[in-house]
Amino acid sequence: MSERRIFLDPDGCGTGWLFVIVAAPTGVLYQNQGGGYSCRQYEQEGYLIPVPGTDLTGELEQVFVEELRGRGTYGLEWPPELLARLRAAVADIHLYGSANRDDPWPAPLVLDESRLAEADEAWVPVLTPDGPGVLVWENSD
Repeated sequence: MSERRIFLDPDGCGTGWLFVIVAAPTGVLYQNQGGGYSCRQYEQEGYLIPVPGTDLTGELEQVFVEELRGRGTYGLEWPPELLARLRAAVADIHLYGSANRDDPWPAPLVLDESRLAEADEAWVPVLTPDGPGVLVWENSD
């Protein structure tokens, strides 16, 4: 199977979207710009699950845009209080449409701290009921 690339928000116009890319061997690579003004290009193979709701990125933007000033996280040693805020912001987001469980209720996401070095604005590693994934949204730059 040949790879297919899907660029999330290719024109930079954004509409307040929030997705989880669940890692899976699909042949589809989702790409998103992240890292604030550093404009890093990230990609994850898998499948996309939209996260419905309004103002779900509020606390995430507070962490990455306000506290970190849009500089990205390259080489960042996460201060404990900022890491706790990121952890809580991720846990406040619930995923609908999980394929690997019978429970019809939405499940909260969990920050994947084993991949914390990958965490950046608009690109946060998470654990979902379906396995590892990445929480993505519109980059602030």
